Amino acid sequence: MRMTVLASGSKGNSTVIASAQTRLLVDAGLSCRELLKRMAIANEDPAALDAILITHEHQDHIAGLAVLARRLRIPVFITEPTHRAWVRMVTPRTTMTYAKWLDHVQKEKEARATAAAQLTTEPVAPSQTASPSEVGSLIPELPASAESVIDPDEEEDVPAPKADPAFLPTVEYFHSGTNFSIGDISITPFTIPHDAVDPCGFVFESRSESIRMAIATDLGYVPPNVKSALKRIDVLLLESNHDLEMLRDGPYPWAVKQRVLSRVGHLSNHATAEFLARDYDGAATWIVLGHLSEANNAPELALIAAEQAIQGRATLLGNRVLLALQAAPLATISL
Repeated sequence: MRMTVLASGSKGNSTVIASAQTRLLVDAGLSCRELLKRMAIANEDPAALDAILITHEHQDHIAGLAVLARRLRIPVFITEPTHRAWVRMVTPRTTMTYAKWLDHVQKEKEARATAAAQLTTEPVAPSQTASPSEVGSLIPELPASAESVIDPDEEEDVPAPKADPAFLPTVEYFHSGTNFSIGDISITPFTIPHDAVDPCGFVFESRSESIRMAIATDLGYVPPNVKSALKRIDVLLLESNHDLEMLRDGPYPWAVKQRVLSRVGHLSNHATAEFLARDYDGAATWIVLGHLSEANNAPELALIAAEQAIQGRATLLGNRVLLALQAAPLATISL
């Protein structure tokens, strides 16, 4: 079983989880072109992917979803609330001000009045006797803006509707807390605290190899259900988003800083280290620190915080810590 982090950070997230028989892509937060490029660099064959799984609807996790799923013609596994939120995001919407609507209504009224006036002021000449077949030719053509009934049998050049940007080849719904399987990989989604409609993390288990991998990013804190889900994990991708001092002194507006620091925001280096020191069971061979902020963190700060937490517990000395990158794929971790 293997994990390949294609990208991790505020600008895009995507990870390949694979067993001997099944290959899954978790999130598609880069463009389709960039995802295919990253997979080529990592020696992952896109045509071999069996499905795409989505953690939540934020842009850095779904930017390339529609194009990639349609190109590869593979199913998308997503919760129903997340799917609905994503459809609303990508479906074009037109808006009209009240003043513009009033002007539109007035123009329609004027068009109907003009059409009615033309019908009453142009009678058939007395010297002519119009046959039924000629009556239609004596009725003036209505303006394009006037309301009219179009004969459904007439041949009209109706422009084809635009492609549906929310179209996916196949959508499969799952529910957090309910186990399901794709191929030989058993998947347990768990709810995470984040400001999305129905965000989740995942535990992946290869039934044939008894190996467990987990992805837990985009969470404001580590609640009991997440602590429980992250037991007996062999490879753990865990968020270490920001350094507290860098965030407080950084360029973000205060409202954004409050959001990141909130219980539905992102884990700081300190919070991640605290989890590793107090609640982590030490089972993982590899701990991958992910979703690092480029503006509010430094890789060395995240690494030092995690390694110090591990060194404080003798049972964790066998754990190795890696940093997932935003700009390039991480070397594949195979067990």
